[in-house]
Amino acid sequence: MNTRAPAVQARQLVKTYPGDVTALNGLDVTVEPGTVFGLLGPNGAGKSTTVKILTTLARPDSGSATVAGHDVLRHPDRVRRAIGVVAQNSGADPVATGRENLELQGRLYGVRGRRLTARVDELLDRFTLTEAARRQVKGYSGGMRRRLDVALGLVHRPDVLFLDEPTTGLDPEARTAMWEEIARLAGDEGLTILLTTHYLEEADRLADRIAIVDRGRVVVEGTPDALKGELRGDAVHVELRETLDDGARAALEGALGAVPGVHEVLFDGRRVSVRADDGAAAVPALLGVLERAGSGVASVTVARPSLDDVYLRYAGRRYSEAEALGADALVLAGGAR
Repeated sequence: MNTRAPAVQARQLVKTYPGDVTALNGLDVTVEPGTVFGLLGPNGAGKSTTVKILTTLARPDSGSATVAGHDVLRHPDRVRRAIGVVAQNSGADPVATGRENLELQGRLYGVRGRRLTARVDELLDRFTLTEAARRQVKGYSGGMRRRLDVALGLVHRPDVLFLDEPTTGLDPEARTAMWEEIARLAGDEGLTILLTTHYLEEADRLADRIAIVDRGRVVVEGTPDALKGELRGDAVHVELRETLDDGARAALEGALGAVPGVHEVLFDGRRVSVRADDGAAAVPALLGVLERAGSGVASVTVARPSLDDVYLRYAGRRYSEAEALGADALVLAGGAR
């Protein structure tokens, strides 16, 4: 049994921004030492605000939090020395070289002399930046900059590393390379990593546990496999040609739910998602129900449960819809997240 204190613990965090924008609404998070914990949610869900509070860059309106055993409100200086932070926007000086950025970061944390030189050399090698070490950062590619950002967060050997949407804006190749490096950090060094992301695949691949955040609160938490495993059978997604009114949708929900082997029916706009023991076998019966109801079908897909299905079940809407709404809210709130 693990008796160690949590590496990160937040209780009932509440944070609002001007204009009555609620970023956090009683958010709870517990991260065990030596694990990768993913905060998964669409834009505007509250992920970045959570990181700002946990890294002492913002104060909650109410609630409490500790990081590496230190209270973020009472001992912010202790928290800052125990953490590494990789923000969404690069913190590297673009006119300095990669090596100069790492050396400056080390000196800010009290690392000096041979110990600093050895650590910088180690990180440059680990992140494949040795050949570019004496070049100005403004000439780096996007992937190189993100690797340097992660290296900057590791110079002083933190207890907890915060990665705030580390692959946003990267091309697929650079994103895959970053995923591999994050996995190595967790596996080789046993580092505690709190990862925020709006990429479902990223959380599924990297995190030991995830918390799905929606509208400033955690709607469900667990391992990716366990959360997907709660959704029995296959997911059958049917795209209708037209959106149904409330009466037609209620009638159709009952008729689809009566098909043998079907456990769950969820509507989201023109899309109907059905949980079935055997998705392929259920499709003819489901299409028959839709045909008799006069509902035109544009497409049908059958798949194993995904985190998108988990999100729909617990948040009550599709992830893509939440992303679009979150992006609109961010604009209205002036970028508060």
